[in-house]
Amino acid sequence: MSAPVKSADRVLLIFELLTEHPDGLTLVEVQQKMGLPKSSTHGLLHTMVMRGFLDLDQTTKRFRIGIRLWQAGRSYLSAASIENLALPYMAAVRDELNETVQLAVLDGADNVYVAKVDPDHQLRLASHVGARLPAYATGIGKALLSTLDDDEVLSRVGEEPFIRYTSTTLPGPEALLAEIQDIRAQGYAEDHAEYTPGVFCVAVPLARTAEHQPAISVSIPDVRKTDELIVQAIRSLQDAAAAIAARIA
Repeated sequence: MSAPVKSADRVLLIFELLTEHPDGLTLVEVQQKMGLPKSSTHGLLHTMVMRGFLDLDQTTKRFRIGIRLWQAGRSYLSAASIENLALPYMAAVRDELNETVQLAVLDGADNVYVAKVDPDHQLRLASHVGARLPAYATGIGKALLSTLDDDEVLSRVGEEPFIRYTSTTLPGPEALLAEIQDIRAQGYAEDHAEYTPGVFCVAVPLARTAEHQPAISVSIPDVRKTDELIVQAIRSLQDAAAAIAARIA
């Protein structure tokens, strides 16, 4: 394993230190406890204040955990609680369709899978909770991106041509934005073997314009894909998404 980046390691150690001191610490106290030069400590603390990850009490000159770090923790807890809440609805979709059902959240330009229920047949999707895939190349990722405005989508995926994983992977951001317009209009996204050959996916975001909400998907091997099954999957996912969203509203 490579050595940690010194500045990043120091930032994380400051977070750990201040977590143990909810009333806050002064610059000198942080410096002494961490054994850092005063100039380095000053620069790190004030950068973290500027980014909202620490607060500085102007009266006591004490640094405390800031709102952005609290938001990050809330995001983690929200994802974990949504996962537990969503699992029964995901299982119901799986039971109806006998296909793989997944739940994912958006992290930068990637979708990260946070929950999965498998069908009972042998031909199933080889994926796992915690896997991270480029959002432009998956149905669930495109469903998540559709909840953002176009400028935010471009800021995440960039403006360069995309890596092509299969012959059907979208070529670049222009094609992605065009498809996202359709996703917003119809309320669901599709993935035509754009990352995994031989696998079709349909996905629905829990909310049309809530970027911190997950999306839910069904993956169907091409050998079992029919028009009737796709229509059934869309309806089932939309019902499940509405039910989960109502529970977390």
